[in-house]
Amino acid sequence: MKRLILLAFVASAFVGCHKTFVIDTTPPAPPRGILAVAMDNAVELSWYDNTEPDLAGYNVWISDRYDGEYEMLGSTARTSYVDHGADNGVRTYYALTAYDFEGNESDLSRDVVYATPRPEGYGVRINDYRTAPLLAGYDFSTYTVGRYNDDYTDVFFEHFNGRFYLNVWDDTDIQDMGYTRSLYDIVAAPSAGWSPSRTVEAIEGHTYVIWTWDDHYAKVRVKEVTSTHVKFDWAYQTAVGNPELKRTAADNGKRGQHLRALPELRK
Repeated sequence: MKRLILLAFVASAFVGCHKTFVIDTTPPAPPRGILAVAMDNAVELSWYDNTEPDLAGYNVWISDRYDGEYEMLGSTARTSYVDHGADNGVRTYYALTAYDFEGNESDLSRDVVYATPRPEGYGVRINDYRTAPLLAGYDFSTYTVGRYNDDYTDVFFEHFNGRFYLNVWDDTDIQDMGYTRSLYDIVAAPSAGWSPSRTVEAIEGHTYVIWTWDDHYAKVRVKEVTSTHVKFDWAYQTAVGNPELKRTAADNGKRGQHLRALPELRK
């Protein structure tokens, strides 16, 4: 008799303590604020952190066009990711999804995000064209130092009366973008403000954008200037007329024949 009463008590206790479990089927919001920075055979992505308390991480997706099919590249719990498999001169589109600990995944992010990696180099030295003309110019297309007046030289160095200059030829443009903390601070070519004389003063810490005679864009950041030479870091976009760096359509017809006339240098 006592055993039956005990069983009845245990059964009633289970009924009284019954709980309802809710299954989470709500995905996180799509990530926002995505930024892509082109590097040398790589693209660095960063974005705003999602605010969901059950957020577990993010999936990175790539495609060859914004409205194309995306395939997953990788996952991370951080708000940054580096695509080390990107190829120089090839544009890639990126999207992100966020997922929680229950495996719920958001829709693809809506930001239009793309980048075209490009080669870069560090510590290049070119000399004063007046005293060492054979080592005064730089050709971005071949990544080489050479004669200042070679047909393919894009920029050359000059020291005159205690001041230092970066010069380009009459079929090329250059602009001083001011002081930057690194080469990566300048991400796009300007739409105006090019030097009418095609010469700018070379200043340590300044970054300069160059529009080459064959419709490519490059940038150099000066690291050292002396009476005999200048040293700089550089990046060069191998894709012709790359939209990330090219000007408005009205400007694109400006390029003329590749001529070689000396810019307005100091006499």
